[in-house]
Amino acid sequence: MKNRLLALSLGSMLTGAAFAQNAPFTAYDEKLPGTDLTFKMMPIPAGEFSFGSPAGEKGRGEDEGPQKKVKIAAFWMGAHEVTFDEYDIYADAEKDKTPVPDGMTRPSPPYIDLTLGMGKLGGFPANSMSQYGALMYCRWLYAKTGVFYRLPTEAEWEYACRAGATTAYPFGNDAAQLKDYAWFAANSENKYHKVGGLRPNAWGLYDMLGNVAEWTLDQYDPAFLAQAADTDPWNKPTARTPRTVKGGNYQDDATHLRSASRLKSNTDWNRRDPQIPKSKWWNADAPFIGFRIVRPVKQPTKEEAEQFFADVVDKYLGSR
Repeated sequence: MKNRLLALSLGSMLTGAAFAQNAPFTAYDEKLPGTDLTFKMMPIPAGEFSFGSPAGEKGRGEDEGPQKKVKIAAFWMGAHEVTFDEYDIYADAEKDKTPVPDGMTRPSPPYIDLTLGMGKLGGFPANSMSQYGALMYCRWLYAKTGVFYRLPTEAEWEYACRAGATTAYPFGNDAAQLKDYAWFAANSENKYHKVGGLRPNAWGLYDMLGNVAEWTLDQYDPAFLAQAADTDPWNKPTARTPRTVKGGNYQDDATHLRSASRLKSNTDWNRRDPQIPKSKWWNADAPFIGFRIVRPVKQPTKEEAEQFFADVVDKYLGSR
């Protein structure tokens, strides 16, 4: 029964059919209830793309191939990385006056300033949370808004980043143009920046490359592309770690900001946490990690959504 529900849930969340509310497939602003905060969601059309990088691409990693044509269903994606302004409504009970739903908790307070003085409120990207913390935010957001949000799969992320491009970067192959689209080692001054300060890609997504790297739903496997499904591939979690991170960050060089570049999560990102056991919410040594959210076009039922979170969050007790 559980496997059948999981299959139904994933089918609902990864298909591109119109959902019951018949919302127009256009950009929209979602308001966080009880606040003045909104975040913009951009429509990502269904299509086909070459997942991974061609053998001759400069800086290519062995885990980026073999390149494979895959089909991706339509979805919405956050125009920006989730900001601390948004994440703190969930994390801080003083800012969210309503209790969290039964069975949910808020993040434990970090024991250090995870921003390292780089900036927090006012549009800076939320950072240093574990994948568990990112997924729990999605779960809370679903409870608050009634709309199902989740992390993107690795394939969805790369498809949205490319925005129709077949080149190393969404704008072409010339890394000299990166300074117009991404905060990275050459222009960041070794810090992340407020979201949306540079140019977006062709589908209206900002900071897909650089600033903070972004969690995906996938278990990391260096050989994943060789076995990826032809339609909506997702390497479903089978262990606590590692998970796949995309996009590069403000400390990286241009090579690591290519659309196909992949990074696997590392438990060393939480090495300095003195807690025993170590925090399942925060990575004390990863100010370069954040996330953005997607909304599947077809919304799952309440039962399917609960089963999804049980299988990707609760089962692994906070993968880092």
